[in-house]
Amino acid sequence: MVGMVDMAGKTSVIEARELKKTFGNTKALDGFNLVVPRGKIVGLIGPNGSGKTTALKSILGFCPLDAGQVSVLGLDPWRQRARIMQRVAYIADTGILPKWMRVTDLLDYVARVHPCFDRDRAVARLAGTDVQLSKRVRALSKGMHVQLHLAIVLAIEAEVLILDEPTLGLDIIHRQQFYDGILNEFFNPDRSVLVTTHQVREIEDLLTDIVFIHRGVSRLACAMTEVAARFQKVRCAEGVRPPGQALYEHRLPAGVEYIFENADPGLLAGAGEVLVPNLAELFVALTQATVREVPVRANDQAGTPG
Repeated sequence: MVGMVDMAGKTSVIEARELKKTFGNTKALDGFNLVVPRGKIVGLIGPNGSGKTTALKSILGFCPLDAGQVSVLGLDPWRQRARIMQRVAYIADTGILPKWMRVTDLLDYVARVHPCFDRDRAVARLAGTDVQLSKRVRALSKGMHVQLHLAIVLAIEAEVLILDEPTLGLDIIHRQQFYDGILNEFFNPDRSVLVTTHQVREIEDLLTDIVFIHRGVSRLACAMTEVAARFQKVRCAEGVRPPGQALYEHRLPAGVEYIFENADPGLLAGAGEVLVPNLAELFVALTQATVREVPVRANDQAGTPG
């Protein structure tokens, strides 16, 4: 599959088209689509069991598909995985580093097997953490384990960073430090990040693009700038209803909130305070709508952010 050019004229680093994967009677992916443009931070957002991890494993060539096409940096992840992994870094949701090794030995090992790894850079980053080179990985706390993994990843000159619930189990300070490291030390206009999470609120300011996944299907794909322009939330007093057909309504202790798509903010303002829904609210509105089924636009189903 040839690399596709996005609307900004930059080559997309990841393309996944109509991915399908079934485990027994469970459809983990059911026609899932995703495009990650170069120089973007794309959030793959969905609850547990929505297909996020299966999608990532398929993209990385760890999980054979029943149907669909995947291209990573113009390469086939199933046939050219070794070449891809020289240019892509991955942090999984569970600790995968060998727990029996000492940190210094682990860095030596990575230096031997990965041609793009800079051991000195990793050591320099660890110097600013509580991770000691003489410690075994199994002796590290969850936070230190993630700091070690991040130091290794940031010392690899990767073009794409894929993160699967990377801060799961971390306290708020370590979560913030982790994402600050990604933003300040990895990301630039030539690099891309794909991150899965269900803790949406703490990273939505970090994202440039979003893809909602629900029951194995890409439910919405757009730039964060489009969210603000396309969706509206209006907070009304009890008994007041805005004009038009809402996607979703949510009752508050004193009033009701409604979420609309492409509504006239001027008309909504007559009913109450008009705001931009956060991503958690928008995900619920698009996947658990109580007012009506929300139609999926053609470009959403295509899964092309931006």
